[in-house]
Amino acid sequence: MNRTQTAPALPSGGPAGAAIARFSSMPVLWRMLSLALVFLAWEIAGRSNFNWAFPSFLETFAAFMEMLLDGSLGAAYLRTIEPLIIGLAISLGVGVAAGVAMGLRKDVEFLTLPLFITAQAAPMAALIPLITFVYGIGLASKVLAVCMLAMPVITINSYKAVRNVPASLIDMSRAFMGTRWQQITRIILPAASPMMFAGIRLGVAEGFSGVVLAELLITPTGIGDLITFHRSVANFGHMYATIVSIVAFAVITVSLLYRLEISLFRPEKRGL
Repeated sequence: MNRTQTAPALPSGGPAGAAIARFSSMPVLWRMLSLALVFLAWEIAGRSNFNWAFPSFLETFAAFMEMLLDGSLGAAYLRTIEPLIIGLAISLGVGVAAGVAMGLRKDVEFLTLPLFITAQAAPMAALIPLITFVYGIGLASKVLAVCMLAMPVITINSYKAVRNVPASLIDMSRAFMGTRWQQITRIILPAASPMMFAGIRLGVAEGFSGVVLAELLITPTGIGDLITFHRSVANFGHMYATIVSIVAFAVITVSLLYRLEISLFRPEKRGL
């Protein structure tokens, strides 16, 4: 007699188990629930009066809608985006080119890599007085602040991406008598593109931090002007609304870049 039997299937929980399974497969719903809990905790903390300068979520949301409707928030973002776009364009062009050059040539790496590592490690707040002394308080200083935060991240990630290209791919190119230019354009750069794009995504986040920091410490314009003004007149709801909008803008931008990265370079993660 065969004593081997198939183990009985575990109960799935019936309709409740199916509902939980459907709920678990909806990440957007989980995120909305997480945000709702944060906003609820924020509202409770604001109404508890533990700090007179901490507004409730509803007060902050009302202030956000007021600034959005009167155009002050949009005008501030337009002034902030100008140095951000210019700085990111410069950082992207110089950073990717320098990173690829360092990854391909040892002499370029020895000369320039310490500079970018030092720039990445240097505290930005300590360099603001030097920037304002040399370049003043105009557009150039804000662009430089963006470049000083974004460029090292983009450059070092591009350098690491080129250096981490599998040697077997390069050996295969040599075996098929490929030229050095063909190795770079058809093997090295396509293989390094995912990590390079990830560095660009991180550089955009750092650049946005740089432009906001510059507007707070160099000259109060754009988003920094809104924060400084509303703090000076004790409009804390408007101040918090501006700060939250900065966080939301950065998160949305980086998330869109991450989605673009997945669609271009990571097909195995599509649909997750």
